[in-house]
Amino acid sequence: MSEQRAIDALRALGLEESITRHGPTTSLAEAAELRGITPRDIVKTLVVRRGEDDYFFVLVPGDRVFSWPKLRALLGVNRLSMPDAETAFEATGYVRGTITPFGSSHAWPVIADASIVGRRISMGAGAPGVSISLEADQMIAALRAEVADISD
Repeated sequence: MSEQRAIDALRALGLEESITRHGPTTSLAEAAELRGITPRDIVKTLVVRRGEDDYFFVLVPGDRVFSWPKLRALLGVNRLSMPDAETAFEATGYVRGTITPFGSSHAWPVIADASIVGRRISMGAGAPGVSISLEADQMIAALRAEVADISD
C-alpha cells in the first residue's frame, strides 16, 4: 500500500504524526472539514520538473498557490514545468492528488513555502483520503527542505 510506504518513511525519520483516514474528498474545503482544520493548514505537495529526470517537491498551503516567477527566481532558472500525471507517478511512485515527499520512489529536493513554518499541518499520505498531521518545522528539518517565499 502506498500509504504504508509514506507512513513508514515518516516514522523512519523519527517524526511524530497522527494519521487520519477520512476517505476520498472532492474539494480542499471538504478535506479540511473532515480533518477538523482550516484549508490553510492543509499543505499540498506538488512535483515540479526542472529538467530531464530532474524534479523537486513544492509544499504550499491549501489556501495559496505557488508562484512560478518566485520559484524560477529562487532556482535561477528560466523554465520549469508540471509533469503530466503519468510522469509524476514515474518520478514519485504516487498518483497525482496523493503525492508526498515521504516514501517517494526518488528522494527529490523539497522546497517549502515560508508560510508553513511554525505551524501544525496536514498533508497527503500517499493514498486517497489518508492524511498525515505533523509539525511543519520538524518535517522541514527531517526533509532538509529549503524554506522560501514561493507562494501568492
